[in-house]
Amino acid sequence: MFNKVITNQTKTMVLLMLVFTAIILLFSGLVYFSIVNFSHQRFYELLKIRTTTIVQIEKGKNDLDLPENYILNSLNDEELPMEKDYVFAVPTDSNFKKISQEVHIPDYFFKNIIKKGEANYNDKEFYYIGQSFKFDDKEYIAIASAKNHYVVYYLGFLKRTLITCIVLSLFFSMIFSFYLSKTLFKPILKITGKVKEISSENLHLRLEPQPDNKELNELVDTFNDMLNRIETSFETQNHLIGNVSHELRTPLTSIMGEADVALSINRTAEEYKDTLEIILDEAEKLDKKIKALLMIAQTGFDGKIQKMDKVRIDQLLWDVIETLRKIDTRNNIYLDISMLPDNPKKLKVQGNEQLLHLAVANIINNGCKYSNFQQVKVSLGATDTDVYIIVKDFGIGIPQEEMNKIYDPFFRASNTKNYEGYGIGLPLARNIVRMHNGELIVSSHENQGTTVQMRFPNFYSTIQAEEKLS
Repeated sequence: MFNKVITNQTKTMVLLMLVFTAIILLFSGLVYFSIVNFSHQRFYELLKIRTTTIVQIEKGKNDLDLPENYILNSLNDEELPMEKDYVFAVPTDSNFKKISQEVHIPDYFFKNIIKKGEANYNDKEFYYIGQSFKFDDKEYIAIASAKNHYVVYYLGFLKRTLITCIVLSLFFSMIFSFYLSKTLFKPILKITGKVKEISSENLHLRLEPQPDNKELNELVDTFNDMLNRIETSFETQNHLIGNVSHELRTPLTSIMGEADVALSINRTAEEYKDTLEIILDEAEKLDKKIKALLMIAQTGFDGKIQKMDKVRIDQLLWDVIETLRKIDTRNNIYLDISMLPDNPKKLKVQGNEQLLHLAVANIINNGCKYSNFQQVKVSLGATDTDVYIIVKDFGIGIPQEEMNKIYDPFFRASNTKNYEGYGIGLPLARNIVRMHNGELIVSSHENQGTTVQMRFPNFYSTIQAEEKLS
């Protein structure tokens, strides 16, 4: 329940605060411990210089023959805060307990000096550093000690300063995180609000691009493209419902009318036969329209094709032309191959051969039919990325005011009454072309002819696009 209440904006703000806090604490810790370490090393260096000076002073004396277990010298020059300097003669049994009790320094510190020649020690308040040296075949220890005011006082001040800076930084990071998260999510919230306004009644609305925001603009463009497809689908569906209801009602009305007339009065066997032939003919028309409707539905732009292979477009065109000539010998088709590329691989596309055959055959067949079987010129060409098929006829053309309806299923231009057809060839072909990520463009002038251009991405550009997406 709590997770549902927290928004992504709040999560982002908390995450930014945690990141800022971690960074601030990390750098504060590094600064503090670096300065502490530096101060310790620096103070030990000063003590070492002092110890070396003591050793040189003692070695410069004429006589240093002192009893064992006896403090040779104690200096309090105050060159360093509360400085104390000692010189001890090393006992013959190396037992420093007596000296340790007198100066309150652990005996292991003396042993470390004898063992290593030099050692240091601190008791949180005083710092000690000692060196061993020989004089007249006797071994001595020189120790310099002082209180590190810097560590005791200045590092305390540094600690308080860092804590104050951390608290202030956390406060400002909270404000900055809130502002940044709000700024980041503002365009998203704006897009969300705009999307909520869009419904089936106002699909024409589009999202506005965001200035200087490449990622969000890609999202906006993708969403607008989706809206374009949805709007097209809605319009197509509305046209399809209207056209289907009209096209299916006509043969059904004829069938019901003929049956009703046949049953109204007794008729001769010949009359019943004529009536049944009319009913059969209308039923066949109805069957063809239903099949055409199913074909359009099955090839709707949903991107689903069961089998995709390499298809050579030049071979496909020869097969289509040969098939159309067998169906009707009057079909006069001329294949222009003057624009063929030198590399035949550029003519390969990734697609379903049967569907491509159906689309190209519909376009060329329409050209033959609506030009009264005059010559139809089919041109084939290719670039490095695309394959082009251009079908040009010199037939009746399409009235300019009806061009916006040519992709509506069952729509037929007003000048096609004398030609058989159901108005499915062009929308069916466009669906198939779009399924193959291609493009179909129609240009036409009434009584001058029609030109249809089909573009398909070639096989290699399709594979490269798929690899980029993956």
